Amino acid sequence: MTRWLGVAWLALASALPVQADDAQPLRITQQSHEFVVQTPGGPLVIKRDKTACGAPLGFIQPLIPQPGVTPVSELDVLNALNDRATLVIDMRDEDEPLEATIPNSYHLAYNELEDRMDVLGCARLGKNRWDCAGAFKIIAFDYGPMCVQAPAGIANLLRMGYPVSKIYYYRGGMLDWEGLGLTTVVGNRPLPKAPATQ
Repeated sequence: MTRWLGVAWLALASALPVQADDAQPLRITQQSHEFVVQTPGGPLVIKRDKTACGAPLGFIQPLIPQPGVTPVSELDVLNALNDRATLVIDMRDEDEPLEATIPNSYHLAYNELEDRMDVLGCARLGKNRWDCAGAFKIIAFDYGPMCVQAPAGIANLLRMGYPVSKIYYYRGGMLDWEGLGLTTVVGNRPLPKAPATQ
């Protein structure tokens, strides 16, 4: 699924909007399918059409998915890929090896975090309670700006006690990464056994 994102992004400039496969309007936010802008000519309704790179699922994610989480750019992600104290984590819920992902990133699905906090450097205190004082700094990403997986994973991390100061969010995800023509690799990198020295 991710392979088509890069090709589609490059074709976006010349792509015309196409109708969604079903009659349901596409969401812009979680609550709304349209946004009204007051223009000098009167109200203008902004809607969302399905395009080659605008998948119908999801809705536009905020740049900061939870208070205190730091948004990052591609340059920040690139620099983090060589930082032993930081894990760049692909939070997509793919079971099979990923067709394309960011080089040197790790795969940990957003819906598996509750059982895998130890690989992020946290110690279990009880059911869904963790001590994450010695945890890695993480950069979470998923399919891109419309995907809810990394924001859901970030919310789970915070609920289980992960320090917000150690959570970063790359909202652009694979859509922007591939759209910029940045290198991708095939497959999932296993998570390290223990956190790097802080």
